[in-house]
Amino acid sequence: MGTLRVLFLLSFISPWVLCSTGKQQDVLLNREANLEAKRSKREAAALWLGEDYDSSMVFLAADEPDNAPAEGGDALELPTCLLCVCLTGSVYCEEVVPEMTAVPTLPKETAYFYARYNKIKKITNKDFADIVTLKRIDLTGNLISEIEEGAFSKLTLLEELNLAENQLVKLPMLPGKLTTFNANHNRLKTKGVKANAFKKLEKLINLFLGDNALEAVPVIPQSVRIVHLQNNNITDISSETFCKGNNTYYIRPNLMEVRLDGNPVLLSKYPDSFTCLKSLPVGQYH
Repeated sequence: MGTLRVLFLLSFISPWVLCSTGKQQDVLLNREANLEAKRSKREAAALWLGEDYDSSMVFLAADEPDNAPAEGGDALELPTCLLCVCLTGSVYCEEVVPEMTAVPTLPKETAYFYARYNKIKKITNKDFADIVTLKRIDLTGNLISEIEEGAFSKLTLLEELNLAENQLVKLPMLPGKLTTFNANHNRLKTKGVKANAFKKLEKLINLFLGDNALEAVPVIPQSVRIVHLQNNNITDISSETFCKGNNTYYIRPNLMEVRLDGNPVLLSKYPDSFTCLKSLPVGQYH
């Protein structure tokens, strides 16, 4: 009977022990994976900064106790610099786990903010209101479908804004000092882009609006050197689109590259529309 009792107890205890051991191994493996990811972030930061890299400039989750929320938690529950790589003046929040669904609270005096390939859905007026030092924002590859009208209105120093690969149907008011604006691969139609959306951007150099659903070419500032409008629904252009109508002496010296390929418009029908350009646009001629 004693032997039978021992066997009976073991039949209950053994699976529990094995299960507990398996869970402990999973925890250890997950912890090692997290530490390896954090080490990779440090190495990436070192490569970015070069030989003069100082580890004291970087604050990562590896520097804090392992108190991350359970899988499936909200990224907004954690401090920004626990989720992202924070360098002096720069914040890198790329492919954050757990999912980042909104712009995090940024450290004061942030100048460069990268939050590519997350799940951010909306940009509000409050997101950047207190970070007036921003010079570059890169939100490529999110799920942004709405940007409130004044979201960038206080960013008087902003020079580069990248909103490519999102779900935008409308553009907000843009800061006046922009030199590069990228909204490739969105869902923009002409009705969602105000007629003067770019007109007052006197320092704009690069304008990327390819792979959208625009029906017309927007007003392009004289400062622009490169404009990409490929793969839209543009059906026609006029002598005023790039040039100044009947002014045959007018030359547009800055505009060096125009892409209109992948649009329905047949460019050969509008020979007087490119007389001011140094080179013909890329597109369909026959």
